[in-house]
Amino acid sequence: MSRSLKKGWFIDAKLQKKVDKMIAGGAKRPIKTWARASTITPDMVGLTFEVHNGKTHIPVFVTDNMVGHRLGEFSFTRKFKGHGGKMAKDQAKAAADSKK
Repeated sequence: MSRSLKKGWFIDAKLQKKVDKMIAGGAKRPIKTWARASTITPDMVGLTFEVHNGKTHIPVFVTDNMVGHRLGEFSFTRKFKGHGGKMAKDQAKAAADSKK
């Protein structure tokens, strides 16, 4: 189920203070945050956030299409290395042979 409209968006209080300060100051520095569960609001459009993925901070530039989504959706926590199989093994072997 989605969140009730009468409750409004969830946004971390410290993050909201940083956003308000950034908008008032007019600066365009990235905002570093660990609040992955915070919802992107319309006043965040055009700002850059550095969202923590568990290891590093990933830069996320907010656009109109991102409003209503969570910050964590754009900072992946797992690294996809690809599926295995015969074709992948053949390609890896060919790449290793070409380096020799």
